[in-house]
Amino acid sequence: MPTGAVIEFTNISKRFGGVTAVNDLSFTVEPGRVTGFLGPNGAGKTTSLRILLGLVAASSGAATFGGVRYRDLPHPLKTVGAALEAASFHPGRTARSHLGVYAIAAGLPRTRVMEVLTQVGLAAHAAQRVGGYSLGMRQRLGLAYALLGDPGVLVLDEPINGLDPEGIRWIRGFLRDMAAEGRTVLVSSHLLSEVAQSVDDVVIIARGELVHLGPLSSLDTDAAPQTIVDSPDRENLAAALTSAGISFSIGRTGLLAASPDPAVLGHIAFAAGVELSVLHRQKAGLEDSFLALVGGGHTL
Repeated sequence: MPTGAVIEFTNISKRFGGVTAVNDLSFTVEPGRVTGFLGPNGAGKTTSLRILLGLVAASSGAATFGGVRYRDLPHPLKTVGAALEAASFHPGRTARSHLGVYAIAAGLPRTRVMEVLTQVGLAAHAAQRVGGYSLGMRQRLGLAYALLGDPGVLVLDEPINGLDPEGIRWIRGFLRDMAAEGRTVLVSSHLLSEVAQSVDDVVIIARGELVHLGPLSSLDTDAAPQTIVDSPDRENLAAALTSAGISFSIGRTGLLAASPDPAVLGHIAFAAGVELSVLHRQKAGLEDSFLALVGGGHTL
């Protein structure tokens, strides 16, 4: 049974010229658990993962697997399985030949190729050229590559992107099974809803900085009560809230205002001459808590 290693980010920063993509990022990922690495697009997730895998040099800090940098691992594919870009396959190669090249290079038996293709549900398409694969099939092929060395650590960037509902259900179960075997599983996503049913812990970043770290359940306990308010004239309602210094984000059923008292919002709307269609207090759910943490405010 593969043994997972602790992933550790220690004060990682990365600057591209005058732009800071990641700023003093520190957290650990434990074996036997699925950890969601979350943040909006452009938050710095992919840059952080590329630093972890030695594809980008950090400006400062270190990222390690069991205390060892990726470049210093004696058998990288047998220690870490990673899938960062589902579209990075040669379109003229078959799935079997693509994985075969990496198996030979890593000194792995060729039998592993069909084993992992079977594991991800691509055995029937092993002889098909990758150029004819759908996005979801490419995601599965990327996962097959990550599994090639039967590693104890899996690092997956947006693995659910492009999958149909059946594929999403399958990969959720797959991630849970990998963690149950004692592997370390780090999976990134820009949508909490995609991974909420799979993860044990969450690491949330925004603008390159850590904004939340803890078990998934901590998002609920951290969430402050909010008030849902809406109007047929949402633009003027938003302007009134902004003038009154009330921050808000756009939820599924209206504006999620950072005020626990509906009466305060009702008075603001009344004073601005804005008709209300919705006004009630609500404790934020997981997705709303996530949006609040990453600065999910919108302008209209």
